[in-house]
Amino acid sequence: MEAVNWLEEMSGRLVKRIPNQENRLEFLRAVHYEAKRAGLDPQLVLGLIQVESGFKKYAISTAGARGYMQVMPFWLKQLGAADQNLFNLRTNLRYGCVILRHYLNVETGDLYRALGRYNGSLGQPEYPSAVVAAIGRY
Repeated sequence: MEAVNWLEEMSGRLVKRIPNQENRLEFLRAVHYEAKRAGLDPQLVLGLIQVESGFKKYAISTAGARGYMQVMPFWLKQLGAADQNLFNLRTNLRYGCVILRHYLNVETGDLYRALGRYNGSLGQPEYPSAVVAAIGRY
């Protein structure tokens, strides 16, 4: 029941970001599944996606990070197969959530340090603060 309530609440909040209801629900179901699978709060994952890509599936950073969670391509070789597509919804979320979980483990649960590692900005408060602020919005 908790997942259903979360899905309904978040769907309403993301109408402007993902107007198509079917796409929005598919996205939210995938976020919830992959976040829970990695032992993460789905709200945290949505906050990270807001800051990283602004909910743009095909976002590419100047450093080459890809997709919703802005996963760097080198992670494909480290965690999976080099031929996987980081623009695929499930693939991007799976990698992003596993990477964030890894950094939370490395930092013994310190969210700010883990987010800094995820973004490559460890020790700089702007990025973790932006993600935490976005959690409340999405």
